[in-house]
Amino acid sequence: MAEYVPSTRDWVREQVALYEGSDGADGTTLRNTGLPVIIVTNQGNKTGAVRKTPLMRVKDGDNFVLVGSQGGAPKHPAWVFNLRADGQVQIRDEADLYDMTVSEVLEDAERARLWALAVEAYPPYDEYQTRTSRKIPVFIAKPA
Repeated sequence: MAEYVPSTRDWVREQVALYEGSDGADGTTLRNTGLPVIIVTNQGNKTGAVRKTPLMRVKDGDNFVLVGSQGGAPKHPAWVFNLRADGQVQIRDEADLYDMTVSEVLEDAERARLWALAVEAYPPYDEYQTRTSRKIPVFIAKPA
C-alpha cells in the first residue's frame, strides 16, 4: 500500500490523528459543532499517496453521502478529483471500517434527494452552495 501523506491543513491532519489514534473514540465530531464526521481514506490521483479526509457523516441506509463543499470555496476540494479518478475508498465511522465504492451522483432527482439528506445532517451546506458558482459535487459510497 502507498504511504499516507497527511493533509497540509492543520485541523484536518490533527482531526485524522485524533480520530484514528483513539480508534474512533475521540475526534468524531466537526470542531465545536458536535456534528459527527467520518474519515474517508483514498488514493491521491496525482501522487498515488494515501489521503485521509474528515467529512460530515451523512447516511443513506448502508451508504454514505459525501459532499464536496469546501465551505463554498470557488474550487472543488482535492479529494473530489481523487474520487473521480479512483472510487475505491475506506470509510471509518468511529471504530468501524468499511471498504466502499464511490460514484458521483449526476442524475438530478437522486442528487436532489441526497442533497436534502446532507442538508438535514449539516444545514450549512445550503449556505455553502450560495457562496459559489460551482455545483457542489455529491457522491454516494456503497459497500464494496
